[in-house]
Amino acid sequence: MKNQIKIFYTKDWPDYELLDTGEGEKLERFGPYIFVRPCEDAVWPKASTKEAKEAWVKADGKFWSSKVGAKAGWKMEKKITKKWEMSYKGIKFLASPTPFRHLGFFPEQAIHWDFIEAKIKSTEAGLPQNGEKKINFLNLFGYTGVASLFALRAGAEVTHLDASKQTLAWAKENQNLSGFENLPMRVIEDDALKFLEREAKRGNKYDAIIMDPPKFGRGPKGEVWKIEEMLPKLLTAVQKVLSDKPLFVILTSYAIDSSSLSLGYALEEMMKNFKGTTDVGELCILEKSNNRIIQLANTAVWSV
Repeated sequence: MKNQIKIFYTKDWPDYELLDTGEGEKLERFGPYIFVRPCEDAVWPKASTKEAKEAWVKADGKFWSSKVGAKAGWKMEKKITKKWEMSYKGIKFLASPTPFRHLGFFPEQAIHWDFIEAKIKSTEAGLPQNGEKKINFLNLFGYTGVASLFALRAGAEVTHLDASKQTLAWAKENQNLSGFENLPMRVIEDDALKFLEREAKRGNKYDAIIMDPPKFGRGPKGEVWKIEEMLPKLLTAVQKVLSDKPLFVILTSYAIDSSSLSLGYALEEMMKNFKGTTDVGELCILEKSNNRIIQLANTAVWSV
């Protein structure tokens, strides 16, 4: 791995825009709605143009962080649909404000969705076309499953895991919305480490894995997850379910305060027995008002 941090971001997404940032907030358009959400690293003034000022004032809702002394949660200025349809490059999924400030997906991860589909498609094209062998894709901490849908469309067999029953139901809604209900996707409610341990004992292997572990969480049976303690254990467990010829592994974190290089070193160590390269960097969104590149997460990608 080269000690070089890359900038990853996607342009030209009609359904989503980062309109402006500043003063600890970001202004975003999700389909027909505009929302204000916290962005603690935005330590500069908001854009001063008439268009930007009007957009901030006309926002449909705002998520208040407990850090500012207000009651945490969403305050809607206008009535919005509970869930509404969005799409990215033909994949459809539902958006909705959640109690955790998110809206059911992370726009900055679109660059990973592109990578997943392209990598699986190019590999699938070289496999026997008799249906006996397909890329086995594992989405750990899979949330509402947008990454899983891109893997499905590319031709992979998908295992989608999350500890939240409600979130998994949302993932199934997204699968059906995109018309992929007949494509092979296992949806599993489980603690990630316990699942990986059982898969290793069963001898089940995966060619491609994506994981976005939270800073803190609980499994379906109350298992406590703290990323500082659990990430090394997670990577050791993942190593045991890799196929003999893995295609890629993606690790993303919104929690680790250190550089994305730390993720890269950890991932590179996990993959040291395989020939491939590791890229590290920041997942970003291009801001419309000032053309800034706004960093939102750290990531590391190992691939052949």
